[in-house]
Amino acid sequence: MTTWKVPGVPGLGRCLVMGVVNVTPDSFSDGGRWFDPKAAVRHGLELVEQGADIVDVGGESTRPGAARVPLDEELARVEPVIRQLSREGVAVSVDTMRAEVARAAVDAGAVLVNDVSGGLADPEMPRVVAATGVAYVVMHWRGHSHAMDRRAVYDDVVAEVREELAKRVASVLAEGVAEEQIVLDPGLGFSKNAEHNWAVLAGLDRLAELGHPLLIGASRKRFLGRLLAGPDGTPRPFDHSDDATLAVTAIVAREGAWCVRVHNVRPNADAVRVAAAVQGARS
Repeated sequence: MTTWKVPGVPGLGRCLVMGVVNVTPDSFSDGGRWFDPKAAVRHGLELVEQGADIVDVGGESTRPGAARVPLDEELARVEPVIRQLSREGVAVSVDTMRAEVARAAVDAGAVLVNDVSGGLADPEMPRVVAATGVAYVVMHWRGHSHAMDRRAVYDDVVAEVREELAKRVASVLAEGVAEEQIVLDPGLGFSKNAEHNWAVLAGLDRLAELGHPLLIGASRKRFLGRLLAGPDGTPRPFDHSDDATLAVTAIVAREGAWCVRVHNVRPNADAVRVAAAVQGARS
């Protein structure tokens, strides 16, 4: 469904587009291009001009094998960027696993907390989200970046992701988070190999049965580069898989995803509008 009402986030009757601003020196995709706060703000505003409905600001890389950054460093990276973008009228999301960072981000103007751990990395997170009332992305997660690849073991990946997400929803509801605050993310690439990712994308209808909007983050992930590998088996570079990302966006938008999280905004913003036009013609 694309008609979900999520607090603080525009409802536009179509799949939304979340543009990524990594305020990190070691992101897998853009490797420090927006590490300077002024550059990060400029990039965020550019993403809005290109069609982003939400700008997701993160100060800690979650690429496979990444080490965690100290709390103070993460705060220093994201808070000024979120504050300035919010002043410019941008709907800002904070990509963090830490409750203290989430609290500071909301104080700075963030309208959504995007927690890739779904509240498992910091047990205070659901209580902070409940107190603020902002939207909360609960992602499927089985552990931090240094350990997640070896936890990619499933008998039925869609059934297990669904079951584990349902448990996380029950847990955050018990901490006071409201039903309408919750957005679910199946966590493509997180404790999942390429086969798992494709199965999850094919099974989104089963995840949608949980009754919450779905955020899909396929942009520039390893499984796309491996699908597009050259004749010698060398995976396509991250930033050369944007066309494949676009194909995923068109498919999931047509299937009712609430939002897609992407690096290259303009073509994905076009794709969700095409999907909405097709849906509108059929209704």
